[in-house]
Amino acid sequence: MTPQELLDQFGPREAMEYDVVIVGGGPGGMSTAIRLKQLANAAGKELSVVVLEKGSEPGAHILAGTVFDPIALNELIPDWKDKGAPLNQPVTDDLVVFLRGDGAAATTPPYAVPECFHNHGNYVISLGSLVKWLGEQAEALGVEVFPGFTAAEVLYDDKGRVKGVATGHMGLGKDGEPTENFQLGMELLGKYTIFAEGARGHLGKQVIAKYKLDAGKDPQSFAIGVKELWEVPADKAKPGHVLHTAGWPIEDDTFGGGFLYHQEGNKVTLGFVIGLDYKNPYMSPFEEMQRWKTHPTVRQHIEGGKRIGYGARAINNGGIYSLPKLVFPGGALIGCDAGFLNSSRIKGSHSAIKTGMLAAEAAYEAIVAGRAQDELTAYPAAFEQSWLYPELQRTKNFKLWYKLHGKLIGNLMTGIEQLVLPKLGVKFPPWTLHAKAADHTYLKPASECQPIEYPKPDNVLTFDRLSSVFMSNTNHEENQPAHLTLKDASVPVKLNLAKYAGPEGRYCPAGVYEFIQDANGQDQLQINAANCVHCKTCDIKDPSQNIVWVTPEGGGGPNYAGM
Repeated sequence: MTPQELLDQFGPREAMEYDVVIVGGGPGGMSTAIRLKQLANAAGKELSVVVLEKGSEPGAHILAGTVFDPIALNELIPDWKDKGAPLNQPVTDDLVVFLRGDGAAATTPPYAVPECFHNHGNYVISLGSLVKWLGEQAEALGVEVFPGFTAAEVLYDDKGRVKGVATGHMGLGKDGEPTENFQLGMELLGKYTIFAEGARGHLGKQVIAKYKLDAGKDPQSFAIGVKELWEVPADKAKPGHVLHTAGWPIEDDTFGGGFLYHQEGNKVTLGFVIGLDYKNPYMSPFEEMQRWKTHPTVRQHIEGGKRIGYGARAINNGGIYSLPKLVFPGGALIGCDAGFLNSSRIKGSHSAIKTGMLAAEAAYEAIVAGRAQDELTAYPAAFEQSWLYPELQRTKNFKLWYKLHGKLIGNLMTGIEQLVLPKLGVKFPPWTLHAKAADHTYLKPASECQPIEYPKPDNVLTFDRLSSVFMSNTNHEENQPAHLTLKDASVPVKLNLAKYAGPEGRYCPAGVYEFIQDANGQDQLQINAANCVHCKTCDIKDPSQNIVWVTPEGGGGPNYAGM
């Protein structure tokens, strides 16, 4: 049945009204909610706030490094330590190492490490645990948090303004028909709706397109981060140790690098990040991460340990000139839904918290003044006056040197911008680079590229995709419409397989896509949607933009623990 037919038969949907509706319960969404209630409670005013979180609980879908900068949390909850925030392991030391394929490595001397890689005063944490704690703080202030509810549709009024969102229907079968367990979604209506879905947000993407918020802006750019969590023997644990690597195994001009952070409790979190503007369709970010672990510099930290977690997530890295217009009639974009991650620092949580606070302050003042569903222009104005604006200006060219001029020039100019200029007292690079094309346009035909032969996993240090997905605790209701949709079902075979050798099977880190032969020996794409870890890579990298990620039933997807 079509969406309208479902409404005609089972509607109307139940509607709930709030002052502010927040889509996404990550660090940005929770911080928006907390700040709104802080302001209202301090003024003795009633303000209704709801947070929709598609994960089974706050933090279940959160994946990040994470070396966390507490600068914004200090502003939001100054007494976070007394309140039990899970920031327990300060960074003790930093290393930046260049890896070579022969097993050798060169450690960058401290004086040559750019400021963006300095982590004094930061913490090695589980971001999922922090988000869960933020959810508890929000609820204590009176925020309504709805975990397991997907925001599936943006709702507009008769003037074209955002008036809220509708949650996804429950109990639809694979054929789209209602089952005996069918429940109609509900509408959550607000004076303002804040989108905090993370990188490549499903509804944020729609809002950007509808209001042309990216007009005149650089194309947004992304990377994929593939991450594992290990438990290591006590004699290998180095709590607070932070390692970043460049070089091997990436052997062309693709932007990429590794991270390895020692947490408390003999835990090590490590991962590999690859820019999704890579050109070779034979590239597999998952396999590159597995290969990277075999380098002695990395291996020595986890050998003898046990892998206890796995996940993957797309990451914004377009920079400040890829930010869309942040506001539109009825709402705003915050955090990675807009693209606020600082790719040079590999940090976005602090900016998500800060932009959530700024949007909350603008929304609160508007509501107190009796306004609703207009543009919160005070939010982008406050951003430009905040400490976050110059931070992002300082790194405006970071990814672009690599994207536009390759690894050699990228390394040289990054050193000049991040190391030399600050020592000369120059706050911002006096030149500005601009992205010219979206990531999916960079992929070359397979005929122009060299296949990459990856070693087989040993199931001790390196692993395959399916065993990795198992470690992510991913689960979806099997009898539901696939949330990985195709605009044209013929494109994967006619274009992607024929021209690009089927890159879906390699860029997906969860084994969702595989080309098989049907009973007649004809190639076809099989979509194993139940494996999806919600990384959004397919939505970004598909060369014809034929794959569209939509929301599955609420609560489905990964259930990350300690990630």
